Amino acid sequence: MTEPTTTPDPRRPDSWLEPGKLNVQLIYVLYLLGFLIGISSLVGIVFAHLNRGKAGGWVETHYTYALRTFWIGLLYGLVSVILSLAVVGVLLAVATIVWVVVRCIIGLQKASAGEAIAKPETWWV
Repeated sequence: MTEPTTTPDPRRPDSWLEPGKLNVQLIYVLYLLGFLIGISSLVGIVFAHLNRGKAGGWVETHYTYALRTFWIGLLYGLVSVILSLAVVGVLLAVATIVWVVVRCIIGLQKASAGEAIAKPETWWV
């Protein structure tokens, strides 16, 4: 009687819940959807905090970048609300939205290409 041969399982592709490329891309998309559905940004920040420090390599720079994008964007947003009594708050709100969108697009492009964020701790783009 011959024993059945078992073939090793092929590597399972990244899950969008596990630390990795798909999870980082999901976080950026959730941030962008946050402008339409506010709660999605909160889901994105939870994913980023849960998976930070677990991925390593180039993906880790994206978690740092995504976390800073959320928290700095929230700070800018709160300052915008406070300053909205003056016209400058409205202009700052528009600039904040553009800043978050640009950072998310940069993050998505670099994650798709498998590249690290050069300066993940920057306050700029």
